[in-house]
Amino acid sequence: MSAIEWIIEPFTLDFMQQALAIGLLVAAAAGALSCLLVLKGWSLMGDAVSHAVLPGIVLAWLAGIPLLVGAFATGLLCAISTGWLTENSRLKEDTVMGIVFSSLFALGLFLFTKIETGMHLDHVLFGDMLGVSWTDVAAAGALLLPACVILIALRRDLMLFAFDPQHAGVIGLKTQWLHYGLLALLALVIVASIKAVGIVLVIALLIAPGATAWLLTQRFDAMLFTAIGFALFSTVLGVAVSYYMDSAPAPTIVVLMTLQFIIAFLLAPGRGILVTSR
Repeated sequence: MSAIEWIIEPFTLDFMQQALAIGLLVAAAAGALSCLLVLKGWSLMGDAVSHAVLPGIVLAWLAGIPLLVGAFATGLLCAISTGWLTENSRLKEDTVMGIVFSSLFALGLFLFTKIETGMHLDHVLFGDMLGVSWTDVAAAGALLLPACVILIALRRDLMLFAFDPQHAGVIGLKTQWLHYGLLALLALVIVASIKAVGIVLVIALLIAPGATAWLLTQRFDAMLFTAIGFALFSTVLGVAVSYYMDSAPAPTIVVLMTLQFIIAFLLAPGRGILVTSR
């Protein structure tokens, strides 16, 4: 069997095609967003928002509304409340994020164990790529594709805001809009990714591609598209490898992304520790 046949064979099955489709959608949006989170130092914010969506999922189920609506509402609440508490208290942002996300996550676990929802906690935490339908793929695409387009279209403004928000304000950019717009996009990408990779593994997708690309590139545009490329490559290979190893696709993808980062960390030209130590 050739390498191409080895990769193609798993995707002759319908459920593998669905897993690949939703995985590529998540990878493209998360890969683009990861660059901004890494540059702005918001990696912990992604962790906070991803954990904060759990109570929204349970409350949405109780209210009989789409779970994504509840998840987005609590995720955005976490992001906005973190910003407000940071601005109006003496606490540092990482301290506030730790308090807010742990409290909301604990609330979500409490509600989940006390209320019979019929949902599997493992699927919420770690996703279920092999269980998605084409309807799920379409729903994720309706959220993730616009988010990806916005991130690419506004990449210059968002890059300047991430590097130097004061300068961005001086030259006329609406930094408040960029701040909360970026938080809204973060919540949107996390919510749309829950079905595929869950609220725990999405953190890796929001950090690893951007961190790897940062080690390998010098310009933001190159970093952005390198991160997306790494994320897409890891998804295709990860889904194929999971088929042959009988493993879950989402963790397999994250393992491959981690290996990419380790290789870049060691061997990246000019930044790899093995290169710079010579």
